[in-house]
Formats: sequence, structure tokens, C-alpha cells
Amino acid sequence: MIINKRIKICFEKLYKKKRTALVTFITAGDINYDQSLELIKNLPKAGADIIELGMPFTDPIADGEIIQKSTQRSLYSGHNQKKTFELVKSFRVIDNKTPIILMGYYNTIYRYGVKNFIKDAYTAQVDGLIIVDLPPEHDKEVCIPAIKQGIDFIRIITPNTNANRIPLILKNSSGYIYYISINGVTGGIAPKVEEVEKSVKIIRKYTNLPIAVGFGIRNLQQVKKLANISDAVVVGSALLEKIEKYCCKPKKAISNVLKITRKLSQGLRC
Repeated sequence: MIINKRIKICFEKLYKKKRTALVTFITAGDINYDQSLELIKNLPKAGADIIELGMPFTDPIADGEIIQKSTQRSLYSGHNQKKTFELVKSFRVIDNKTPIILMGYYNTIYRYGVKNFIKDAYTAQVDGLIIVDLPPEHDKEVCIPAIKQGIDFIRIITPNTNANRIPLILKNSSGYIYYISINGVTGGIAPKVEEVEKSVKIIRKYTNLPIAVGFGIRNLQQVKKLANISDAVVVGSALLEKIEKYCCKPKKAISNVLKITRKLSQGLRC
């Protein structure tokens, strides 16, 4: 049985409401399994339309200090890829509508075993994958097998992506396109809206897929501006900062992450 196309359904519903999606990123297993599960269970109630779960990895080269620390906390707690799938399974017991995307690096999948990874992702009802360091030249590795199982493969486009390369990147893309709004790592400088808008317009010439904008987005003002030019806005580091700040007080950490999520979501609904 092919997985329900939750991502497509999610965007279709939001289009009817003329609203941009709020995508929240957290690291699976941060601070520990129980806290991570409690948080993802409550994110949709707080207004998250799509949840991206970072797969902990020792060398997250595209991520800034905030996400690196988050990954370290997760790994230190004993979290691993098997537990990430268990998180998604447990989430699906109470929520069968919110799309779950796993985001990370190919090494994690390679060590787990590609066939086993795709099989377990399908069983857990993962909706999509974002593999930061796996270019389209290697689509046979993970992209094609994932798509055959009904799991969307979400591509990344950056400010440095040559326009001539976009068709190749989009060839086997599905779900949505993730546009990285800055040159640099996650949690970095704020994106320049005018430059993002130009890039998004170029990408739209090549695809009808929804376009999500992420990296460097931290507050309601940025979210509102980028919502006018994109189909989804991704917020991660701003949430993980609260987990880091209150890592010794898990309930307070969760409360603060949900508070920010509600604020951003309400801003998109105005």
C-alpha cells in the first residue's frame, strides 16, 4: 500500500485557505526520546502544518552551532535512527494527517542500509526525505527507491544554484522544493527578502511544486514577509534555541517551543 500523500493534501488545503504553511524543524531525540515525542505530538496543535525531523549525525556540515548542539544532545541521550522511526510510529498513533519529513545526511542512511531505511521509513509512515548531501546524479541511491514506495524526495536549491542545473535537480523531485534563503549554515544571518523573491520566481518557471523557504528565519516579521512570496516557511534554530536554554527543564523547553510556534502560526493566519 502506497503512503497517503499527506504533503500534497496539506498544501491543497492551505491553498484553499490562501495561507502559507508553517514548517517546524526539530532534531529527533533532543533532549531525549520522551521529550522529543511529547513535542512533536503537540506541534500540530500549536499550528505546525509540516514537521521536519532532523536525523542526528555527528558531522552535520550544513548546520550551524544551534542545530549541531541539538544533534549532540540527541546522540548523547542514546538516540539513533531506529528510535527516530519509533518516534514517527508513535506520532502516527495520534496523528495521521500531519506530514513528517526526515532531514539529514546520506551517511546516516548508508550505515543503516538503504533498503532497510526505505522499508522502515515506509512502515513508520514517513512522508518525505530531505538528504542534504545527495545530489541528483545519485538518484538511484535513495531518491528512486523512496519514490517507488510513495515517499516524497524533497530537493534543495540554494542561492548559488546555477539556473541551468535547476531542471536536473527538479527531475525526480516531489512533495515540495526547499529553497535555502542564505549563503551559509542554518541559524545564520537573516535572509534578504528581495533576493529570495527573485530566486523563487526563477524556480517557479521550472516547477509547479510548492516552494518552502528556510535558513535564518527567526521571527514573526520575517515569516510574514517570506509568506508573501513562498508556499511554506521553515523555522528551526529559533525553536532549538529554547530547547538548549531550558534543556534541564524539559517541560519549560516544550512550553517555549510551542509558544513560539503558536505565535508564528497565528501570524500566518492574519
